[in-house]
Amino acid sequence: MKDLKTAILIFAHSAEYEATVKPFLHSKEVFESLNQRTLALAKKSKLPYFIISEKEQIGNTFGERFTNAIQAIYDLKYDSVIAIGNDSPNLTQHHISNAHQKLVTNDLVIGSSVDGGFYLLGIKKQHFDEKLFLNLPWQSQNLNGALLKLYKVNGLKTRYLEQLRDLDSIEDLKILFCNFKAVYQKLFQLFLLILSQARAVRAALEQPTSYLFHSEYSNKGSPCLAI
Repeated sequence: MKDLKTAILIFAHSAEYEATVKPFLHSKEVFESLNQRTLALAKKSKLPYFIISEKEQIGNTFGERFTNAIQAIYDLKYDSVIAIGNDSPNLTQHHISNAHQKLVTNDLVIGSSVDGGFYLLGIKKQHFDEKLFLNLPWQSQNLNGALLKLYKVNGLKTRYLEQLRDLDSIEDLKILFCNFKAVYQKLFQLFLLILSQARAVRAALEQPTSYLFHSEYSNKGSPCLAI
């Protein structure tokens, strides 16, 4: 089996920027912690990694920025890319290693998100088509299905990792809060602080909590919705 030259692409905004597009209580601290954790996972994988934040991204739409970021890694002579973001708290080093292993015998590896997007995408250079990528339904719940259909039509082998939940909304926060302590203590404490400041944890879990967010919420972190 060919030993692929693979790099990790961390496609994520800075914590300061995330705080402007996901304006819940302590969002800057949460994403600072998530960014640190994502970087630590990339380092632990022993693969070369590149961070492309809003400062380096090129393009007017999410699809353009994400596509250009992947192409930039291929331009550095890598055979495959494993793209991850910063808004999947349950992402582990095992997911990255598993994706790396599966790319040896498969053409595409997808870690799907509950919202219809993906938290991880592993793809070989020879199967990456910029024009086809740009035409995918970015910012919609149909992204994952469209991506899978595209590559099935072309007869490529695709493997899926387990499904995870992104941190995009207060509902995601409440669900993650219930099972997150064992995963990452610091983020659990931040989640607890956010929910406790919403008058009480019980109120945050049982009552409408839309007042924690601006009414015109715009997700900017996952491939399913715009960055």
